[in-house]
Amino acid sequence: MSDNLPFELQVEIMKRLPVRSLIQFRSVSKSWKSLISSSRFIVDYSGHQQHLFVMHEDDSDDFNQQCVSIVDDHTFPHQRVSVTIPPLVKNLKDPSIVGGSHGLLCLYDFDLDAKEMEMAVLWNPSIRKAVAVVLPNMPDNKIYRTVLGFGVCCQTNDPKIIKINHIKLWKDAGSINCIPSQVEVFTLSTGAWRSSYSSNLPRKSIIWFRDQVVIDGIHYWLATDRTSEVSLYDLIISFDITNEEFKEVILPDGLSRNFDQHVMSNLKNSLVMLEFNRRRTLYNVWMMEDGVSKSFTKLFTICPPDVEQIYVLEFRKSGEPVIQVRHLGRPPDGLLSLAVYEPDSKHINDLGIDGFHEVKAYTETLLLLDKPNFFIYGDTTPAFEA
Repeated sequence: MSDNLPFELQVEIMKRLPVRSLIQFRSVSKSWKSLISSSRFIVDYSGHQQHLFVMHEDDSDDFNQQCVSIVDDHTFPHQRVSVTIPPLVKNLKDPSIVGGSHGLLCLYDFDLDAKEMEMAVLWNPSIRKAVAVVLPNMPDNKIYRTVLGFGVCCQTNDPKIIKINHIKLWKDAGSINCIPSQVEVFTLSTGAWRSSYSSNLPRKSIIWFRDQVVIDGIHYWLATDRTSEVSLYDLIISFDITNEEFKEVILPDGLSRNFDQHVMSNLKNSLVMLEFNRRRTLYNVWMMEDGVSKSFTKLFTICPPDVEQIYVLEFRKSGEPVIQVRHLGRPPDGLLSLAVYEPDSKHINDLGIDGFHEVKAYTETLLLLDKPNFFIYGDTTPAFEA
């Protein structure tokens, strides 16, 4: 970049470059390294290139976990690279993606019954940096269940983890001296947890599900009321990541009944509900209109031919669903195929990645660039040397 350009113009140009170029530019000059590594530039930078992050287990004896990043543009799915799993994620043994926001992924192992130290991991696959956060006050899992949420504040670009311990069975609420849902929030900039949120809940009788999505700084969980005898999926609980307030969205009766499963997702930066009919192997896709409770519009039905199992995992930037399918004739215990479904033609485009998949869309970001790699918040030492 020419020295004749004013430095302010150089800054504006660099804000529009891909992350890979910025990491290389840090070796060009001290002034560029200082700029790109500064907290202000990291917060102000907003990448435009979307990727699909695919975590899958292969068919080896120990189900080895692998990760692939696919560029989600007109070249899809040909630009793909393998992503090295950081040690902090490997330490989770059986990691699952809690959620993604502003280019960061949050991972946690929901299935382990007990560990010396429960942790969630924040990972930026664009710059290959990860940090861990120790989860405090983990309860007795015979009575409680833990649900996590993750999002980045739109105003400050500060990552936050929301931890909710809630009673598994409503009958236990009266037999123990506790609050039915105990909420704590971790903020990365302070490295600390705060716990004065339980009184902020819209109701006490909430059963929280792990299914969640973040859109425009609002975190949504699928939930139900413990006292409801009508449906398992009749509520969405939202959490504003900026002002840290909970609200609820009531699902319309026609959307909350008569289906085997509900899934939430992000379609073109709007909240969508997917209702699954197992008998007919199809999903109906409903979009919430302008955040209005009970206001949903049906967009289309995902009903691919010649499949006996289907799971909707994510949506492409174009709006096409990314699905995991088992084709007719495959062994029931065999691996599943990852594919993209075209709603108009009902055609399936196989991506050539067999296994058991998790998929999350993300955009490039520099968040975590100014943090020590593999640092554990809540512990006194890093887990590994950077």
